[in-house]
Amino acid sequence: MSVITSSLHSLKLSSPKTRFLNGSTPLTRLSKPTSTPQNLPYSSFPQIKAMKKMQGRVVCASSDKTVAVEVVRLDPHPKYKRRIRKKKKYQAHDPENQFQVGDLVQLEKSRPISKTKSFVAVAMPPRSASKKAAGESSNAGNNELGIPSESEQQLEA
Repeated sequence: MSVITSSLHSLKLSSPKTRFLNGSTPLTRLSKPTSTPQNLPYSSFPQIKAMKKMQGRVVCASSDKTVAVEVVRLDPHPKYKRRIRKKKKYQAHDPENQFQVGDLVQLEKSRPISKTKSFVAVAMPPRSASKKAAGESSNAGNNELGIPSESEQQLEA
């Protein structure tokens, strides 16, 4: 019996005051972080590392509160490395049934709404509106310089 107890004492783990054989300190002596970062902007919301957003064109809007959106992306060919267009259709949630076939929408990742829907469709401003705004600013720049455009010269003559 004394042989068993002596062997158990020899197998006893190291105490916190001693070091391990490889020279590292026991886990109880390691310093623990004393404070947590308090500068998070929205502490009540879970942090999302990367929100996935895609844009595509609506190809089917016949279902209620659901649209099918086709997203086109460029991907290199596995062998020839030329970039080719790859298309994929996603089902997206459209709560107000506001999108028609051909509309340009942005897909935002959300919680799964059904078996196939995990995106929400969000309206995007049309591209022509941004071109008009850019055109107006360029015309304003010409007027500021005092140089009339060709169309203004024809109207004056």
